[in-house]
Amino acid sequence: MSFTHLKLESWRNFLTVDVDLQQRTFLVGPNAAGKSNFLDIFKFLRDVGDPQKGFQRAVQDRRGVSQIRSLHARRYPNVSIEVDVQLAPDSRWKYLLAFNQDNRGRPLIAKEVVTKNDKEILKRPDEQDNQDKDRLTQTHLEQVNSNKQFRELAQFFSRVHYLHVVPQLIREPDRSGGKKSDPYGGDFLEQLARTTEKTQKSRLKKIESALKIAVPQLRDLELERDAKGAPHLKALYEHWRPKAGRQSEVEFSDGTLRLIGLLWVFLDGTAPLLLEEPELSLHSAVVRQIPRMMSKLGRKTGRQILVSTHSAELLSDPGISPEEVLILEASTTDTKVRRAADLKEIRALVEGGLSIGEAVLPRTAPKDVQQLSLWD
Repeated sequence: MSFTHLKLESWRNFLTVDVDLQQRTFLVGPNAAGKSNFLDIFKFLRDVGDPQKGFQRAVQDRRGVSQIRSLHARRYPNVSIEVDVQLAPDSRWKYLLAFNQDNRGRPLIAKEVVTKNDKEILKRPDEQDNQDKDRLTQTHLEQVNSNKQFRELAQFFSRVHYLHVVPQLIREPDRSGGKKSDPYGGDFLEQLARTTEKTQKSRLKKIESALKIAVPQLRDLELERDAKGAPHLKALYEHWRPKAGRQSEVEFSDGTLRLIGLLWVFLDGTAPLLLEEPELSLHSAVVRQIPRMMSKLGRKTGRQILVSTHSAELLSDPGISPEEVLILEASTTDTKVRRAADLKEIRALVEGGLSIGEAVLPRTAPKDVQQLSLWD
């Protein structure tokens, strides 16, 4: 189950995008080029497809249409998202959502189209929409009484998973604060605790086996509840003083917590996974293994992973092909998204023996970055 193609118009940094997506896709570009905004497209579709959120909430969470629409756009064009989705070998979908706002700033759907195997299932606005404009405040995607013919598509969108663990949030005593499935880790331990005991123990055992390689001194990783019922990760560190006792997540390093979060999400589900700079806080030797872990996960579960990165170590894996790398190039007018495979100079460098990181990252560096050393 994966997104196979993406078209955009007037979405944040991007005036237009028309690009294929692979099962494993790496986003590379300078700071502020739009990598996070690119990943947010799929989070937006997730929110729209979720009956608990929907179109209006998805737009409001992003501070309205005027904040979503590209600042480079002329006049007030529609924001448009079109994705091709493969849910099975014989199940090819296309979903198009274009929207704008009325004079009161209320988000309104300009177009909603669903096709399956090239057969059109839904096309809006329809006659009823034209008679009652309030209907255009909601997509049919989010409405269970309207999406029966394409509910599997809505469910696919709603399962998209985004992760960018902030270790300090995991350590915070009052971390959850009512949050649910917080992508930054606010309720990460609660997520673990909500998993069935059998699944939880099985996953933690697999994670411990990986941690023994990255953090050799750590063992006996378990989830325990304190006297107040709050869950905590506990483990022993063999290099600590004898009888020091089991340590909780409060004593875990940032890298250990981020790696646990990464490994957990690798084991959790088969829907598309969005990762933002997974290399943060991790040793370069560990980072180099992440692409292979992604590849193994893809072969085992078919899970699609889209990841943004600045890491030369992560992109040093010889198994990463130019087709899997999207380069974001920012200009004064917008950000262009180009496949590394479509750039002759990149292909030549890779064919000449350079890793994709060595070939791509110098292209994304700020033009006069060396002048930073002259700053005073």
